Formats: sequence, C-alpha cells, structure tokens
Amino acid sequence: MNKMERMKALVEEILIHNRNYYELDNPTISDKEYDKLYDELVDLEKELGVVLPNSPTQRVGGDVLDKFVKKKHEVRLYSMGKVRSFEELNDFFKDMEKFVKKPTYAVEFKFDGLTIVTEYNNGKFVSATTRGNGEIGEDVTEQVKTIKSVPLEIPFKGRLILQGEGMMTNSSFKRYNKTALEPLKNPRNGVAGAIRNLDPKETAKRGLDYFCYAVLLCEGRKFETQKEMHDFIADNGFKTGEYFRVVEKGEDVERLILEIDKVKNDLDVMIDGMVVKLNQVAPREEIGYTNKFPKWARAYKFEAQETSTMLEDVVWQVGRSGKVSPIAVLEPVYLAGATISRATLNNIEDIRKKNVYIKSRVFIRRSNEVIPEVLGLAEKYADSKVIEEPKTCPCCGANLVKKGPLLFCTNHDGCQEQVVARLTHFVSREAFNIEGLSEKTIIQFYNDLNLRHYSDLYQISKEELVSLEKIQDKKAQNILDAIERSKKIELFRFVFGLGISEVGIKTAKDLVKHFDTLEKLKNVKVEELVEVEDVGDVIAQNIVDYFADENNLNEIDRLLEANVVPFCENATKSQKLQGLTFVLTGTLEHYTRPEMTKIIEENGGKTASSVSAKTSYVLAGAEAGSKLDKAKTLGIPVLTEEEFMSNFIDN
Repeated sequence: MNKMERMKALVEEILIHNRNYYELDNPTISDKEYDKLYDELVDLEKELGVVLPNSPTQRVGGDVLDKFVKKKHEVRLYSMGKVRSFEELNDFFKDMEKFVKKPTYAVEFKFDGLTIVTEYNNGKFVSATTRGNGEIGEDVTEQVKTIKSVPLEIPFKGRLILQGEGMMTNSSFKRYNKTALEPLKNPRNGVAGAIRNLDPKETAKRGLDYFCYAVLLCEGRKFETQKEMHDFIADNGFKTGEYFRVVEKGEDVERLILEIDKVKNDLDVMIDGMVVKLNQVAPREEIGYTNKFPKWARAYKFEAQETSTMLEDVVWQVGRSGKVSPIAVLEPVYLAGATISRATLNNIEDIRKKNVYIKSRVFIRRSNEVIPEVLGLAEKYADSKVIEEPKTCPCCGANLVKKGPLLFCTNHDGCQEQVVARLTHFVSREAFNIEGLSEKTIIQFYNDLNLRHYSDLYQISKEELVSLEKIQDKKAQNILDAIERSKKIELFRFVFGLGISEVGIKTAKDLVKHFDTLEKLKNVKVEELVEVEDVGDVIAQNIVDYFADENNLNEIDRLLEANVVPFCENATKSQKLQGLTFVLTGTLEHYTRPEMTKIIEENGGKTASSVSAKTSYVLAGAEAGSKLDKAKTLGIPVLTEEEFMSNFIDN
C-alpha cells in the first residue's frame, strides 16, 4: 500500500470511528488508538501536501443527529490544536512572541467531556447547543436544564453566549454504575449518552456537571485577558474547574503541566491534557485561526489512560474471606507507563453488564498504580466465548455459594488460598506486625505445620520451625521473638488484623474511638455502628455478622488464651489539632509515619491517605511524591516535620 492509499484508508477508518463515537455513542477503539490513527493521517497530509475533501482533519466534532433540532451557531466553534511534546509547545511560544512583546499564558484543564454552548439573555437561561460540526449543533436545551451546575439565572443582564464542557465526574460515574442495568464504559461516554437522550429525565439520572471556559459573545463587555474572562464566568455562578493559572514564561507552563500530569488521576473530573492560551485577548484576531483551530491556543495532551486489547482468558482467585473473584488475562499492552496483562472484572454480574467475552476486544483503564479495570466491550468476534461462572472453588474444589453477585468458597479452613491470604493479612505491619513471616513462609506453615488459624501461630515451637526448609536456628528464634512481641497490641490493630470484610485500618481506628473495648465491639448493633464516621450499612452489617459467628468468637478466645493482650490508648493528650486533617508523605527524619500518626491523633487531629480540598496540611518528608505535587496544585499548606512540631506540638 502506497502512502496515498494509506491516507485514503485512514480517512475511511477514522470516519467510521467518528460515527461510532459522536453519533452512536458506541466507540470501538480507545482515545489512545484513535489519536494514533489521527496523528498518522496528519503526518501523511503534511508529507504529501494533500488533504482529501472528506478528511476528518478538516472537520470539528461529528454530524448532527437527525433526532434533535438543528441549530446554527451564532459564533463558529473551533477545535483545539494539539501538541505532542514540549518542543512543539516551545514553537507555539515563539510564534506568540512575534505578535506580543511580553506574552503571558493562561493554563487550564482540557476537560474530557462534551462541548456545550449555553446562551443567556436578560440574565435568563435561553438555550443550550452541542458543538456538532462547529457551525451547526444540536439543540439540547431541555437536557442541559437538568444539569444543576448550569444556572438558570445569572447576574449579568446583557446577551451572553458561553462555551463549556458537559462532564460526568468520576464520583457521579461510580454512583451511577453501582445501580445501572447497563454500566457506562467511562464518564465521557456517560455524558455524551445523557445529553443525546431525548428524555430529559434520563439525562438527570446521570448527575452531570457543566464547566465553563470561554465567552463567545458578551453584549456591551470586552475582555482584555483570559483571566478577566475566567473571573467573569466564575462571578456569574458557573463552575470553571479546579484549576486556572497565568504565567509569563514557557518553562513555567511546562512546570505546571508536569505537576498536573502527576496528580490527574486523583481529580474528580476526567482531563486528557492542559489547554494553553495567550492570556492577552486583543492580539488574538490578528493572530487568527486555521480552518479548524485558533492559532493563539494549544492543547498539550497527556498520555492516554485507556486503550483496548484482547481478553484472552478469565481466571478466578480466592481472597481471605473466601470470595472468588474473576481476573481478566489480557494480551499484553503498554498503557500509562506499564505493560498490562491483567485487569479486574469484579464479579459475574459485572461481566454480564459489561458484555465482555473471552477472545473479545475490551477497553481497559489504568489509574495510578492500581490494577487496571476492564471497562466494557470494544468488539466481539466469531470465536468469542461466554465467560462461565464456576461452580467449584478453583483452589480446593469445594462447592461455591452465591451471595448476591458474589461467589464464596465454603471450605474455610481447608482452602489454601484463603487461609494463606488471611494469615498474611494477620501478620502484616499494620495488623499484628510479626516480622519474618512472608507469604512464602506462611505457605510453608500451611503445608508442613498444618497451620490453619491465627491462634496456631502462638503454638509454634522452635523445633517445628527449624524442621522447615531454609529456616535455621537464628531465623527461627527471630520469628518466635516477633510472635511474642505481637502479643501486646493496640486494639485497632487487633480489630484490623481479624480481617473483617471492608474494615480497613482507618475504619478500625474509628471503631475503637467509639467502642473502646473488645467486649463493646462484640455486642455492637448496626444502628450504633452507622453513627461512626464513614461506616455505612454494608460495613456495619459485615461487623455485626463477623461477631455473630461462633467460629470467629472462638478464635478470638483462643488468641486471648494465648496471652494476646489488645489495649486501647484512646485518650487524647490535648485538642490542639481538633478539626485539622493531615496527610503524610515522604520519609520523616525523626518519626516513622505510624509514630507521627499517633502524635496527631493523640492531639485531637486526623490523618488521611490522600490529598483533597478537605486536607488542612500536608506533612512532607524527604522524597515526597505525588501527594506533595497535588498539595501545591490545590494550594494546601505544606509543613516540614520541624515546622509541624514547633507550630503545633511543642508550643
């Protein structure tokens, strides 16, 4: 195939994907794969100096859907010219310096949603229109009226036309998918389908938002800068996103982009890059536009977090509670800095909702360092096979029982995978902290010492230990010493170590603050538990069910008989930090993180694992990572260890 034939094939393929994406709301490739095709077409057009009449590079958005009333835009909409590297961004800066002596740059999120134009007159909401092809869009006024963040009345009384992005936040996306008969593939797909639904009641169910970033027409008002425009939008009650910065130098733009790239997966809105605009408005008309995008702005796109690949098989794994969960085995694919070969599928109902098959192409997403998730079906083939629900445990062969959509192995003490998982959790640092007991050693204990219960650990002799492969006298003694030290344990660690379903270390601490003895916890009721912070009905029922199980109570008794002594240090030394929430990051010089957490809690404060708008301070040590970056981005105060101690504790 020569280059011209390749160009024609690319145009046809991209047009098919455009129709699937924009008109049918059913994409069959990921954004990353689409961008690769589109970039190849752009490169070929540059190389050959030819642009085919139907090339998608000459269009903005997709065709107007016949089911909506067509509406001509009063102000033409443009796409955003994208750059793939900082070198290309530097070329943009040099171009701007030809027109403006001292240019400044506005840096904003590039939202990954659906472009919507809203119109107001005399302070009243008049209409809403999709971008369509940039000249003609779809009238979606009734649908957009259901978006609570679209004000129906604003202070400005002149005629006003704004451009923004319809968005489904990640939290709304998760809430919707919990009860959806057909789960959404991603928030972008969710907002597109909602806005294009003829029934506004269905649109309302998605819990959409609207983030505004441009004034297209403003009667009687001119803006000198993008900053002035941004403030005007915010002053009239519109959301603008969590981020807007104005800087003077190109290197400052690059620094901001790198900062956001590190924390983008922690945001509640999906972004796929950053938009850089010339802050000064007056020179923009002289700088002008191409057929598709303004020359005075660029979009720096991040590496895509989603792609598609083949689902080769599904394996079922047993967890410490006996829950049997499906894991997708994927054709390896490079995504967000790592080669991905496995992804989570949650349960059989999730598999059915997502309509995925063995030997089908599926969408996957990776955020931060967590295991990737299968989002949904991209394409089914003739040899695709239905994923069958197992009837017996893949580890021990015992019959499985079903509780709602979840499967459980009933062989509590004889299923190696779940016993080893329970014991590995029990000895972990945040629980009983028994050093020297790796998962590999626990498997030895299971196979060679018939270890089945937590309490069995406290009956092991030195003779039994040295009889095991690769455990010599010194290592055996170290293990016995660690087991002995673990007998005196804080109550919240004891509770966490029991492995109650969905009770993490924070919840265990919160429980102990409210119910400061083991006896109280054993007899607690659901209505008492839901009064504890972040304990909902499901976790409350899990706790009640755990302590209602005779086997669990017997195991706790055996631990106590082995001289395990859980103690409670609930009393706070002061209320100096009451109402303050701290996030710890990096390596502290004088205290470990658990020690510093204890100091904070003893003085009435709280700690959290992630930075958010609710964070009061970030306490940063050496080699602090993305949490520090996010704190700077959100304007959260950052303290060193010395500053924290001198300002809050030692004074």
